[in-house]
Amino acid sequence: MANIAKIEFSALNITGENYMPWTAHVKRHLKSMGVLETITEWNDCSDQDKDPYVLWEDLKRRFDNQREVLLPTARDEWNNLRFQDFKKVNEYTSALFRICSTLRFCGQTVTEEDMLEKTFSTFHASNINLQQQYRLQKFQRYSDLNSFLLVVEKNNELLMKNHQARPTGSLAIP
Repeated sequence: MANIAKIEFSALNITGENYMPWTAHVKRHLKSMGVLETITEWNDCSDQDKDPYVLWEDLKRRFDNQREVLLPTARDEWNNLRFQDFKKVNEYTSALFRICSTLRFCGQTVTEEDMLEKTFSTFHASNINLQQQYRLQKFQRYSDLNSFLLVVEKNNELLMKNHQARPTGSLAIP
């Protein structure tokens, strides 16, 4: 831990509100240094190298309650998440992944099928035909649906741009 000043993530907040992302960053950092085992129980480290494990467990006891604090909010966000409430596909996807990440951190299982179903079931009612067409595509992964939706969104933007550029029936300027 001699290179502590070079770490490229924020320190653990004293309130513990950033505990979840902080633990993920620390684990990745320790893994990249080849010392991830120092924070695992039953590690083969010498007694003097067990201090990181003791510190890790103390922090866990103090802040691991974040799971119980975050879970009700994450469930509420999941229940209220609707594709139709977002103007851009990326905005929806970002919110979906943030909520799924929080739910998984809290020990909940969120499958690809759950994410697909959440997306399909929250399309606006006027887009029922699109929803049915997308279901018929039988996407297995959310990333495939997301890519598809991004292409559709971009094509729609181009169509709208071309439509607004000149009135219907007018010729293009040579």
